[in-house]
Amino acid sequence: MGEPAFDFSELSVPERIQLVEDLWDSVAAESPFLPLTPEEIAELERRLDEMERNPDAGIPWEQVKADIETHLHRRG
Repeated sequence: MGEPAFDFSELSVPERIQLVEDLWDSVAAESPFLPLTPEEIAELERRLDEMERNPDAGIPWEQVKADIETHLHRRG
C-alpha cells in the first residue's frame, strides 16, 4: 500500500476515531450482511454449544448493562 492521500496525523485522536466510525458506518450501510469468516462461524457455534450445555452460566443482558452503568457512574 502506498502513501495515504491525506496525512491523518494532522487530525486529533478524537477526530481520527470519528473518521473510523464514519467510514465503518458507510461500509455497513452498503453491506449490512458481511460474510463471516470460517473462524467467526466456528466461534459462534462454540458459544452456542456452550450456552446450550449450560444455559444458566451466563449473565442476563439487563444485569450486564446495569453493572456497566454503575461502574461508569462511579468513575464520575
